Amino acid sequence: MLIWIKILLITDERPKRGRIMADRYDGKAIGIYEADSLVACFMGLDAAAKAADVMIQGVERNRLKSGACVKMRGSISDVEAAMVAAIRVASQYGKITASHVIASPTPDTDIAMKMTIKK
Repeated sequence: MLIWIKILLITDERPKRGRIMADRYDGKAIGIYEADSLVACFMGLDAAAKAADVMIQGVERNRLKSGACVKMRGSISDVEAAMVAAIRVASQYGKITASHVIASPTPDTDIAMKMTIKK
């Protein structure tokens, strides 16, 4: 029994999953869109993930309305293609209130993105 516990402690020394995920986002282009309907956000998110090689960094519900903001990361070309697909599909289900692609985010932008995801 004692041997098994020692093996478990040795093999369980790996980085936390959240840190690994955060490292995968650093320095990648950012695509952000906001819609007035949560359904529109999820339909757009689904279309974006299927259209290009992007990682969905987060979905934040709007506290005042029923909409949400979707944040995705990837190469510039992938994020641009994903945003086109997301906006095209999401606009069928609700109004797109804002959208933008940040091609080369600064380290401060990466920090701010992480802070808003965890709020």
